[in-house]
Amino acid sequence: MLFYGFDSYYFLLVVPAMLLALWAQIRVRSSFEKYSKVVTRSGISGADAARSVLEANGVRGVRIERTAGSLSDHFDPRTNTIYLSDTVINSRSVAAVGVAAHEAGHAVQYAEEYFPLKIRSALVPVTQIGSQLSWPLILIGLIVEAAWCEPIFYAGLLLFSTSLIFQLVTLPVEFNASRRAISALGGYKGALYDDELPGAKRVLGAAAMTYVAATITALAQVLRILLIFAGRRGNRR
Repeated sequence: MLFYGFDSYYFLLVVPAMLLALWAQIRVRSSFEKYSKVVTRSGISGADAARSVLEANGVRGVRIERTAGSLSDHFDPRTNTIYLSDTVINSRSVAAVGVAAHEAGHAVQYAEEYFPLKIRSALVPVTQIGSQLSWPLILIGLIVEAAWCEPIFYAGLLLFSTSLIFQLVTLPVEFNASRRAISALGGYKGALYDDELPGAKRVLGAAAMTYVAATITALAQVLRILLIFAGRRGNRR
C-alpha cells in the first residue's frame, strides 16, 4: 500500500483532487485577467459596485476599505467591513465589479442573518480545534494495534471531518453571494450592461470552482483515511 512514503490512496484520491484545485486556481486568475481588460461602459468601479449592491438590498453601515495584494478581497463580519484589493477597489473593469459585488453579497448575507453563513461562522473555531487535534488521534488509531484505539481513531476522524463539513457549508454561502451580486448588478441602475454580465458571471463562476475543488479535496482526504484504516484493520484480523 505504501509507495515512497505515500500510500496508494493518496495518489488515487488526493492527487487528482489537488490537480483539480490547481486547475481551479489557474482558471480564476486567467478569468480575472481576461475580464480585467474589459472596462465597464457605465464607468462603475469596484467600490461603486459594492456600494450599489448594499444600497440595492437596503444595507447600511458597511465600510469599504483597501487591502493589499491581488484577489485578496473579502468581507470581515467582525468589523462589518468589505476589503477590496488594489486590483479591484478603483478598477472599472468587469472583473473588478464582479468580485466587489460578490463581497458585498456576503455583507448582505450577514445583515440578513443568512442561515448557512451563521453555520459557517459557528464552525470556524470547531474546524480550527479539529485540525489541531485530529491527526494525533488518527495516527494512534492507525499505528497502535489495540482494540481500545478504534474509538480514538473515529474520534480523530470526526474532528478531521469538520473541515469537510465547513467546506460543504461554504458552498451555498459562496453561490448565494454570487447570485445576489449578479442580480443587483443587472437590475440596479444599470451597473453592468446585459452584454457585460456574462463576463462577471464567468469570473465568479471560476471563483466558485475553487470552493468546489476544496470540498472534493477534503472529501478525498476523509475517504483516504477511512480506506487506510479499513485495510489495516483487515490485516490485523
